[in-house]
Amino acid sequence: MLGLLSILRKLKSTPDQEVRILLLGLDNGGKTTLLKQLASEDITHITPTQGFNIKSVQSQGFKLNVWDIGGQRKIRPYWRNYFENTDVLIYVIDSADRKRFEETGQELAELLDEEKLSGVPVLVFANKQDLLTAAPASEIAEGLNLHTIRDRVWQIQSCSALTGEGVQDGMNWVCKSVNAKRK
Repeated sequence: MLGLLSILRKLKSTPDQEVRILLLGLDNGGKTTLLKQLASEDITHITPTQGFNIKSVQSQGFKLNVWDIGGQRKIRPYWRNYFENTDVLIYVIDSADRKRFEETGQELAELLDEEKLSGVPVLVFANKQDLLTAAPASEIAEGLNLHTIRDRVWQIQSCSALTGEGVQDGMNWVCKSVNAKRK
């Protein structure tokens, strides 16, 4: 798996370019595991995020800031405090937790209606694809009505934050959409 530095090199088109990525989704979706996977950190001991985690990686004058905000119901009202200047929204879904598809769909729909996130590209990671009970990304996209999104570019990507599968493909899409938006 290519590391975060290779992603940064692809993104870096101007010196000191910063990209602010907001990582959201319901609790237990795999956001922190995904963040640690991106930063090539140990993922064996991860606990629920009570507030937020931020990882900044600097490379050749380029800075990628990934904000991982806790997804517990009591924390979600605070998500809006992090919307300002977001370049890309990554929304993580536990593909095996079918009982919460409706709830996660409502949260995503509310995010897409937020004025401060207007036009921001959205990557939906259909996480936990390593589990036998995981719904395929196509089924999740249909359930979330992603095909009705017209005001921004979006992508759904099957992945497993645990194994790293699909994570690179999603991040490659993030790079392309940020570069396209800034041209």
